[in-house]
Amino acid sequence: MAEPGVETRTKSSVITARAAASFDPVGRSVASARAFVRDTLQGWGYAEVVDDAVVLTSELVTNAVIHAGTAADVLCLRTPDGVRVEVGDRYPEREIPVQGGGRTVAHPDRENGRGLLLCAALATRWGVEYSAASKQVWFQLDLPQRPVGTRSAGPVLPIDLLPVSDERVRVAVVQIDRNGAISSWNDDARHLFGYVADQVVGKPLGDLAAWPHTPGIGTGIAEALQLSRWEGSYGIRDTDGRVIAVYASHLRVRDTNGEASTVCLLVRDYERAVIQPPARVSPSDGTGTETRNADPFEVFIGSPAPDDLDGLLQRTVERARDMLDADSAFLLLATDDETELEVRATTGLPSARQRFARVPVEAGTGRYGSARMPAVHEDLSAVPGAVPLLDGTGMRSVVTVPLKVEGRLTGSLGVATEAGGRYSNEEALRLQFAADRIALAVESARLGELERLRRGSLSFLVEASDLLAGTLDRDQTLALMAQMTVPTLATWCAVYTIADQSSEPYLSYVLHEDEDRIDGLKALLAKIPPPVPEPTPGARVWNAPADAAHQAALRTSMRELGMGAASLSSPSSSQGVGTSLATASTVGGETVVLPLVARNRVIGMLTLGKPSDDHFRQEILELAEDLSRRAALALDNARLYSERTAISQSLQRSLLPPSRPEVPGLEVEVIYRAAGEGNEVGGDFYDLFPIRDGVYGFAIGDVCGTGPEAAAVTGLARHALRLLAREGFGGPAVLERLNAAILDEGARSRFLTLLYGELRPQEDGSALLKVVCAGHPLPLRLCQDGTVEPAAEPQPLLGVMEDLELYEQDITLAPGDVLLCVTDGVTERREGTRMLGDDGLMDVLTTCTGLTAGAVAARILRAVERFAAEPASDDMAILAMRVPEPQRS
Repeated sequence: MAEPGVETRTKSSVITARAAASFDPVGRSVASARAFVRDTLQGWGYAEVVDDAVVLTSELVTNAVIHAGTAADVLCLRTPDGVRVEVGDRYPEREIPVQGGGRTVAHPDRENGRGLLLCAALATRWGVEYSAASKQVWFQLDLPQRPVGTRSAGPVLPIDLLPVSDERVRVAVVQIDRNGAISSWNDDARHLFGYVADQVVGKPLGDLAAWPHTPGIGTGIAEALQLSRWEGSYGIRDTDGRVIAVYASHLRVRDTNGEASTVCLLVRDYERAVIQPPARVSPSDGTGTETRNADPFEVFIGSPAPDDLDGLLQRTVERARDMLDADSAFLLLATDDETELEVRATTGLPSARQRFARVPVEAGTGRYGSARMPAVHEDLSAVPGAVPLLDGTGMRSVVTVPLKVEGRLTGSLGVATEAGGRYSNEEALRLQFAADRIALAVESARLGELERLRRGSLSFLVEASDLLAGTLDRDQTLALMAQMTVPTLATWCAVYTIADQSSEPYLSYVLHEDEDRIDGLKALLAKIPPPVPEPTPGARVWNAPADAAHQAALRTSMRELGMGAASLSSPSSSQGVGTSLATASTVGGETVVLPLVARNRVIGMLTLGKPSDDHFRQEILELAEDLSRRAALALDNARLYSERTAISQSLQRSLLPPSRPEVPGLEVEVIYRAAGEGNEVGGDFYDLFPIRDGVYGFAIGDVCGTGPEAAAVTGLARHALRLLAREGFGGPAVLERLNAAILDEGARSRFLTLLYGELRPQEDGSALLKVVCAGHPLPLRLCQDGTVEPAAEPQPLLGVMEDLELYEQDITLAPGDVLLCVTDGVTERREGTRMLGDDGLMDVLTTCTGLTAGAVAARILRAVERFAAEPASDDMAILAMRVPEPQRS
């Protein structure tokens, strides 16, 4: 026995259409089910019940997939009276909360159990049906009475079925001026609506009309009055305020002075047969059965609907062509600013030539120049250029209608034939009705595609930014720019660079997705003038490559043909023709130029090209523009880095000793490492130079800090040492004068530790050294017996005090002895809390007995590098001097 308020059957009615879908037991299925029901009912033209049906479906599917945890099956059935929706789940044992029977009804604030309450409140009828494996809840929504002004279509009625008129048929004739105001009002109009002419002349017709305008998709009265021809239903308010349903035919005319106006013929809506033209007889399928009475949405989309935008658009134009028995059809999508339409799908037209081509939405001030309203062109030969897309195609009769969503133009759909006068307002209404139903589906698919493109674009730009930021080499940056655009954005790419404002653009890099065509493309671009560098952002079309390629191919072909049949059989001749034609095909499509602007200066141009008869999509051009901005900055950074590196290296090389002199009777080895990438000179320095015959000066020092500031003091110290020593000053005097020079630098001065000495090789094979150790790590002497000891005493460093009392110390190196001088970058090498230190350095030096000066320096460096895993953060200098042992005979 059924529960009260629950029906188990619906009244018998004819099912005219059905749509079914299944949804998995996951949360997102609820939204998918809502979209399925909404799209189905809108496609059937049942917009009046869409909202209620979506709400009920949402609740019932939620009960199935969320609370019952099973898949949900949704079935939509169309009847002449309305629509029935059935939602089934796989959980028949689950209790159904219903009214009556002493059971508690689900509270409205509960998350579940509200579906049947809503069915009882919103549905015309509803019920629950059970089977062994499933449970099914259904609801019926009847269509409300159609409001005044709703268009309807049907066959021509027989005479005995025509409505009976109690009096003569009255036809109101109303004339509207170019401003939409009433200029003429006949007696039948007075009889039908109650107004005399003086009451309405000069007033806008819109003040009297009850226009059945659906916001976002319909044509308003002001727009309808601008159409050359228009027929349809709406209402006129009489003197009592009642709305009288009328059927109207509008026709625009002009008087002998060229003034345009609109003549309106109006009859009561039930007498529309007086002015409505008879319906055209649609072609049959050969059996006498009508084939053109299907729902417009189904005619356009079919089942199953394509799940991608291109497939949906292509199916749309094919069905539009078939529906109106046309030779061709086309669909264009509007840009975001609604200023241009982009060709996205065609049939019966050269699609390869037209795809992604653009036409303006408003091509002129006249009616034929706008894509925002429907248009019927009986013969395009009478209105040249009315539909730019069809120029040169032989099409004559065409009907176009806009696609609108929420009042915004989203596209244009058109069909055309080669015969003139094929289409009238009736076909425009049919096509507009179908376009209104398909517009939302197309826009949803377009937004989905745009979202995927934007996500892909963001990923592309992130990857491009990482790659461009990973190099400061100019040539590598150029190569990356080209490789990122081909083939992702274009078929081929060329990069022009501009050295300075007075230089001409230079062809720096060329890339094609087919490597065999790169040489031909490069040769072609080298022969034509480069594009003009303009800082204006955005892509601009450049026709020079295509024109030059076509001319070259034509000349080559004509030259080869003129050589005669014998020459044409030559392999080289055939290859020349093929190469020219291949190059022409390579650049035969659209070519665009994007400026490379960095720091308010055009530093180059990025040129992108497509093969023959191909166009760029706007989304691709916008992505290329974003890439060009990043590439321009990366290219300019590479240029600045190269320039500054060259300057830095030149200046740093000037601070290094020009050469190391050969010291008789002494082995000398120097190892120098400057901290920091790209630095050749830091705060540590060394020098070895001749002072006079038999006397050599040497120095190793450490300026406080690293980098360019420390290197500047390094240069001052090294040049001052050489100059003062060659003037005959002794060690203490040299360092005291250097100390004064450093202090004279003021705020730029830095303190300096310095080991300076004079070296005199002796005739007995030893070497005599006079050294001053001003705050520097003490030099270490390695004797032949393996002992290591400091070879000097510490004294005050330079650059801190004005008055210094420095003194020299004498060191004698016997044959086999080694003097090791280092900077604190060696002794202060750290690994965590451990430090190499003076003791660690002495331990390493102890193992160097019998080694040459070069081997000693290398072993010290290796020990320092192995002490810690991290790269050194301080400059290092190692100076090893060894007195060789005499050769034994």
